Amino acid sequence: MPHHLTRLGVALVATLTVVDAAYPPEYVPSSWPHDYPGKPSTDLSPAWQDYFEVKDALPNVTWTTTRSFAGNIPVDRPGHPNNTLFFWAVEKQNGSLTRAVDENSSDPWGIWLQGGPGGSSMIGFSVENGPIHINADSSAQKNNFSWNQLADYIWIDQPVGVGYSTADSAGYVHDEDETARDFMNFLTNLVKVFPSLKKRPLHLTGESYAGTYIPYILKAYFDMSRPPVRIVNIAIGDGAIGPDIVYSVVPVVTILETYPQLIAYDPAVLEYFREQEHLCGYDLNLTYPQDGHFPTLQYVNPTARDARLLRAFSRTQQGALQAREVIRQAKRASHPIERSTIPKARDLSARANGTIDPWYGCFLWDEMIDYAVNFSYPWSIAHDSAGGFDVYNIPDALFPEANMDASRFFNGESPLTREGGKNWSYSIPYPFLGDPESNFNDPSAVPMVFLTELAANASAYNISVILYSGNDDSIVAHRIVIQNTTFGGVQGFSQKPSTPWFDDNGERGGIVHQERNWTYMLIEGAGHFVPYTNPLRAFVLAREFIFGNNQTGLVTNPTEPVSVVGGEYSSLAADAIAGQLGIYVGSGTTQSTYTYPSATISAWNSFIATVASTNMPSGVGAEAGGR
Repeated sequence: MPHHLTRLGVALVATLTVVDAAYPPEYVPSSWPHDYPGKPSTDLSPAWQDYFEVKDALPNVTWTTTRSFAGNIPVDRPGHPNNTLFFWAVEKQNGSLTRAVDENSSDPWGIWLQGGPGGSSMIGFSVENGPIHINADSSAQKNNFSWNQLADYIWIDQPVGVGYSTADSAGYVHDEDETARDFMNFLTNLVKVFPSLKKRPLHLTGESYAGTYIPYILKAYFDMSRPPVRIVNIAIGDGAIGPDIVYSVVPVVTILETYPQLIAYDPAVLEYFREQEHLCGYDLNLTYPQDGHFPTLQYVNPTARDARLLRAFSRTQQGALQAREVIRQAKRASHPIERSTIPKARDLSARANGTIDPWYGCFLWDEMIDYAVNFSYPWSIAHDSAGGFDVYNIPDALFPEANMDASRFFNGESPLTREGGKNWSYSIPYPFLGDPESNFNDPSAVPMVFLTELAANASAYNISVILYSGNDDSIVAHRIVIQNTTFGGVQGFSQKPSTPWFDDNGERGGIVHQERNWTYMLIEGAGHFVPYTNPLRAFVLAREFIFGNNQTGLVTNPTEPVSVVGGEYSSLAADAIAGQLGIYVGSGTTQSTYTYPSATISAWNSFIATVASTNMPSGVGAEAGGR
C-alpha cells in the first residue's frame, strides 16, 4: 500500500500561487505521497484496490477486523500534483466495499471528517468511532461502537497537508471553496477505485470545524451538474456553523445553568452574567416558530485592557490554541486569592452595575472560564496553570487529562508509515493561504450566511440535515443556527425541542426534534467529541437517526392540536438541561468525583425554579439563548 515522505525545507512549485513570506517554512512544509512496489501503472480503477488494501498487521491489534483500505488519492488541482487526501476505509463486512457498481446500490456508506481546522480524521478513527480504539497508554482495544458496523465507513484527512494528506508548500488551500473543490475531486477519483460508491447513498458526517467544511462541500456538490457521489444526508456534531460569537459567547448563560458548578451554585454570579448578556445584546429571543432573523452580533471590547488578550475562541485552530493559553493565563487575570478547600466566592459588589464590565467587555466566555479557575472548586485549587479546565468537556477537571493522541500507533510500527515516510500529526495550525493578513485564519464566510440557500437546495435534492450537540460542551449553539435558517419554506422549528430519546440501556440519552427534514439532537453525558465521551449514545445516534429512520421527535402536525412522535415534556423545554452533579478530579483517569453539598444544590434548584416562573420570556414557545 502507498505511503508518503516529507521534508522540512520549503520547495516552491512553479504556479501562480506564491506563499507569503509571513508564513514560517515549518508551517508550510512540502510533502508528497510515497510509492511502494506494486503500484499499478494504469489510471485509477478497481485494479488499485489490492494496492490500497491494508494487509500488514496493525500494532497491538489482536482481534480479527474486517478488510480495510488506506492511502493517498490525488485532488487533481492544476499545478499541484503532490496534493492528495489520505483515506482509511473500513468495510461493514468483507467484500461490501469492493463490489461492482450496481451490486449494492442501496447500501449506505459514510464519511467522517474531523475539525480544527487542521485536525486529522485519524483522531476520529483511533479514539472516537473507528474500529480500533487507542488508549492513553497507546494500547489498542476493539471499539464495540464503531460506525463501520452500520455501513462501509471512510475517515479522510483533509484539507490537503493535514495528517497523512500531502501538499506542496504553495498548495495549501486558500479558503473553504478550494477545500470543497479539492474534496469533490478526491471523491471523483475515489469512486474510480471503488465504483459502487458512486450510486450508493452517502452520509457525510463530522464534528467541530467540519461544521464549516461540510456546508461548503455540500455547496460545491450543488454546483456540479454531475456530482461523483449521491449524498442523502449530512450530520454535524458540535459544529462551527456560525461565527465564533454565536457558538462560544452566546451560550454562556445556558452553560452556567447546565453546569452551575462553574460558579459554585452562586445565584448572584448567574444574575451578573445574565445582566452582562443583556447589556451586550446576546440574550437572543428564540421563538417557535421564529419571528424574524437575529441581528448581527458584535464583540464589545474591554476598556481596561487590550482586547487581543481575550479573543480566545476564533473559528481557526490558532484560535483554539489561543483559548488554551487564555485558560493558562486566567489565574493571573485577578489578584492572588487565599486558597482553601472551597474558595470564597468572588465579591461582585464592586463589579459593573448596569454597565458592561470594563475588564472583559462582552467576552463572556473568557470571563466564565476566568471565574471557574479562580473561584469555583475543583477547577480553582487543583492546578496552578488552570490546565484542568476542559472547554470541550466541562465535568472533566482531570489534570493532566488522558490524551487522545495516537501518534505512537500511527508513527510506530503501523503499516501506514515506513522509514522515510511522513510522520502523522494529530493536528496542525492550518495555514490558509488566502488570509490577506497571513495569520492562518480562514477568510471564508461562515456557513450560517448561506445556510438558508443551502437548505433550499437540500430540500430540492431531498438531503436531510442533522445537527447534534454534547450537553457537556462549553461551546456551540445549534438552536440559534436552526432558528435563523429557513428550510421547508418556514424559518426554524415550529415547536421547541422537548422530546426525549433513549439509549440501548433504556436511559434518557437527551432531546430530539425533527421537522421538515431537519433534526436536532442534544446528547446528555457527552462533550464536544461525542463518540469519544459517550460512544454508546453516539452509536445509537448514528444507527437510529443518521442511518436509520427513527421518527422520535418528528412533528407530524405543526398546527393545533400539535402532534409530535414521542410526545413533548415541559421539563425538557427549559433553556438548559442540567448536567451531571459530579465533577471528575484527579489525573489521567478519574481518581474521584466531587459533588457539592446537597443543601447547596437544593438552594440552587429552588432559585432556578423561581427564576423560570418569574422571568418567562413572552411569546409562544420562547426561550433566551439555548444550545
